[in-house]
Amino acid sequence: MKHILGTSAVALAMAGTSANAADVAAILDNYADIALAGYEDSLATAQDLKSAVNALVAAPSDATLQAAKDAWLAARVPYQQTEAFRFGNPTVDEWEGKVNAWPLDEGLIDYVDSGQGGNDENPFSLVNVIANPTVTVSGATIDATAITPAVLQDLHEVEGIEANVATGYHAIEFLLWGQDLNGTEAGAGERPATDFDTANCTNDNCDRRVQYLQAATDLLISDLEEIVATWSTGGQGRADLAEGDGIVMAFTGMGSLSYGEQAGERMKLGVLLHDPEEEHDCFSDNTHNSHYYDGLGIRNVYTGRYVRVDGSVVEGPSLYDFVAAKDAGLADNLLADMNSTMIALGAIKSTAEAGTAYDQMLAADNPAGNALIQGAIDALVAQTRNIERAVEVAGLQGVTVEGSDSLDNETAVFQ
Repeated sequence: MKHILGTSAVALAMAGTSANAADVAAILDNYADIALAGYEDSLATAQDLKSAVNALVAAPSDATLQAAKDAWLAARVPYQQTEAFRFGNPTVDEWEGKVNAWPLDEGLIDYVDSGQGGNDENPFSLVNVIANPTVTVSGATIDATAITPAVLQDLHEVEGIEANVATGYHAIEFLLWGQDLNGTEAGAGERPATDFDTANCTNDNCDRRVQYLQAATDLLISDLEEIVATWSTGGQGRADLAEGDGIVMAFTGMGSLSYGEQAGERMKLGVLLHDPEEEHDCFSDNTHNSHYYDGLGIRNVYTGRYVRVDGSVVEGPSLYDFVAAKDAGLADNLLADMNSTMIALGAIKSTAEAGTAYDQMLAADNPAGNALIQGAIDALVAQTRNIERAVEVAGLQGVTVEGSDSLDNETAVFQ
């Protein structure tokens, strides 16, 4: 279920920059090239996901369902590395909610366990559009007789409720895995392949579940095509860098993802509550990878280097170079912090791959797991402090790093 918290902000208002304009232009060109490459890879892997979904629909089986799950997991790797391009860039931040909004009230989409579904604050949390071809919103009816991308767009965050996530990666994740009913015990979602078998249907409405899965996958592809165009030559993403202060946008994106979003909302909140509902990829138990590649995306932006899914490398002038021109020691310290963060996130990743999933690490009776997560939180906070120092040393004005009650005001989490 969606858990929305207010955020505080760490505002950093400094004097103007003295960096060479040509150097800044080259840094921003490479920054945009890395963004484009990451979104192109996200699109390509989403197209692979579509092929796997089509194969599942054509011949539902344990094997084709697993292949679709594997394709979804592969698609997350490049996408998570793009999240550092959010926050400072309004075009990207506005778009992102269509593809990566979470957590979601999954009962809007499909059947859920009677004991683990529903949200008293969301009247749509048990609508189950797969079972119900019409949805009434403020006296108006959404016709979902045919579940199409347009219908999903109408349902997404319906009535302005952010928990009503109807589109994007996590809607598809829920459809492929189903609910994870294991709490902080071992196990992910266990949706049977027969939920997509119209000839031998389980849990009813298999034809509509197939429609939803295909429509959501098609919409994900079209949304990713939109963001690829945004970062292509002449696109709005590149225009935003030129029209605003692109360096400010880049530092804002790094700092806000590092601190308020990842360390706070995605990690600290779950540790405070010991709640697997606060796990990012909660249906698939893929959160260890989601966090790892978010961290890597921050490092990519700072170092100006991205390894594409085909193994080729996009690299060039970087924010590291920008900071080093002001204070070489600080530039190296920030890079060392990011390396430490990746080691801490890597420890979570390797622990999950060895058999202890992220939601198990969150359990109140797992102090070792809690400590692993807290270690990564601490590393993210430490690197953010040096991001802030770099902003100050560089004399940038207008960088605002998003905060989180989970980090800044823990008592508010429990009120």
